[in-house]
Amino acid sequence: MTPAHDGAHTPGSPGGRTAAGATPQGSVAPATPGDSPPATPVPATLHDLEEAVHQLEVEAEHRPPPAGPVTNLVVAAAVIALGVATLLGSLSLGAGTAAQPASGTWPLLIGVVLVALGLGLVATARHTSDAERFSRSSWLVLAGLATMVVFVAVIGVIGFEIPAALLCFVWLRFLGRESWRSSILTSIGAVVAFYLIFVAALSVPIPHLF
Repeated sequence: MTPAHDGAHTPGSPGGRTAAGATPQGSVAPATPGDSPPATPVPATLHDLEEAVHQLEVEAEHRPPPAGPVTNLVVAAAVIALGVATLLGSLSLGAGTAAQPASGTWPLLIGVVLVALGLGLVATARHTSDAERFSRSSWLVLAGLATMVVFVAVIGVIGFEIPAALLCFVWLRFLGRESWRSSILTSIGAVVAFYLIFVAALSVPIPHLF
């Protein structure tokens, strides 16, 4: 009798011929029209890299020129002056102690940090190369710092509610370019939340009107 396979067998069996319609052993089956193409992550990665390089080039073209040592020293002096003003304002409010903090405790700590940062900027003024020359956006930052100084100066006289609301409004509307409605609602909401948490709930001794 003739064997059932007659010298032919299914793929995977050693020796013999390949069965009709089966893929030969060691070869790849041809792709059918319905098969999805193999994933090619390398072109996508290269494309992302090119996009990132292009974005960096665009930012470099629009970035202001780097600031020199003189500009760095001016910035450091401004930071130190702001820290000193914060310290003086905190002392007028009453610095308190670590066991019994007063209204000026947190401003005092912030003033110390600002003075330390300013001195650090002075020490690295000649070696800093990532600072930018003054531009219109730089003046906006200085305007924001000036409002902070005014806030610290008047909070002990009229309380924090009105100065805090005005500070938030100025920052949101004129520095952040937010809408009038969003700036007003956010400023009022921030002051109300601050009052409820720190004055009403925690009884923190902060100068306030109500």
